[in-house]
Amino acid sequence: MPDRLPDFLDPVAFAEKNRHVRGEFALSQMDRLADALMVRQGFVTVDLQFGKDGRMSCIRGCVEASLVLQCQCCLEPLPWVVRSDVNLGVVATVDEALLLPDSIDPLLVRAGTEVSLIDIVQDELMLGIPVIPQHQDCNFSTPAIAVPERPHPFAGLAQLKIK
Repeated sequence: MPDRLPDFLDPVAFAEKNRHVRGEFALSQMDRLADALMVRQGFVTVDLQFGKDGRMSCIRGCVEASLVLQCQCCLEPLPWVVRSDVNLGVVATVDEALLLPDSIDPLLVRAGTEVSLIDIVQDELMLGIPVIPQHQDCNFSTPAIAVPERPHPFAGLAQLKIK
């Protein structure tokens, strides 16, 4: 097992050889995840086992990271731990992806093509981030804004109708 995680890999070839990759990526390498993070310091721990399930190549394992998101209620830092269990089936077509059981997510890859391991890890992390991150007990309250009472524009017509 290499000390350094590969940037690109062929998941089918890795599955045929039953390769196991374990290591860390810096959060600063995660460009698609950057907008969701308030702090880009830290590491993502990756532990993935490539193998075969019948004739299908599979990737199973875990991706973990301690992230700092921004609470969308009070705009303060929100620590968020993501631990995503990875269960991917490597498929070549959308039709093959539709045949996968619900417990297996598809990874669409043409045969002999290398994929970015960082992209796979980012996808898993993004699935673990809430759509609207906020503290469970966020006490932020918006100040009440006094709206001046305006007369109804057709109030005068109502008076004419009565006469």
